[in-house]
Amino acid sequence: MSPTISVILPMLNEAAGIQACLNALAGLRERGAEVIVVDGGSKDDSVALSQGLADQFIQAPRGRAKQMMAGATAARANVLLFLHADTRLPEGADRAIANALDAGAQWGRFDVKITGRSSMLPVIAAMMNRRSRWSGIATGDQAMFVQRELFERVGGFPDQPLMEDIELSKRLRAVAPPACLPETVLTSGRRWEQHGVWRTIFLMWRLRWLYWRGVAPATLAAQYK
Repeated sequence: MSPTISVILPMLNEAAGIQACLNALAGLRERGAEVIVVDGGSKDDSVALSQGLADQFIQAPRGRAKQMMAGATAARANVLLFLHADTRLPEGADRAIANALDAGAQWGRFDVKITGRSSMLPVIAAMMNRRSRWSGIATGDQAMFVQRELFERVGGFPDQPLMEDIELSKRLRAVAPPACLPETVLTSGRRWEQHGVWRTIFLMWRLRWLYWRGVAPATLAAQYK
């Protein structure tokens, strides 16, 4: 029997949280979802800690886009859900997705809530959700989902080191608008807090603007790092 949904989780040096992430997906697996972990060459204990907690474990070349494409190729379900290792799905995420697809959606994402100490993180999340509704563009932090047929029709994720989620959204949006689900995923604010909230905000907006201007993703990735 084919799974109802394939959750594809790219991983790289996530030993600190990978077990909690995969344990949080146990309920989905019990209801018929498959979980695919795609490792990009972790140097810590991520691989050992994730054993037995997923339905498939794949090694792929490093790079989120490459890893997610490898997971999509191996997936057996007709619905693909791309999940970051530091993001937690809401309870009943599979049912929310099924309801959206039954209503005519072909792809979509969840609202996001960012966890952390900074009082700016709720503001950032609210801006992300509002911008996504206005633009029809989703980010990887929002747990994007898509019907396999449409994903393959638009060519999947582009082979680029940054903004792969933005580019996929643009391809999908050209075919159909996203379902913007109000249920919230929880994603870690470590990126903002580690490098400074305001500094990260300005950096991300600058990178998006440069990408819109046509700057190569490899150039942007070097600036991001």
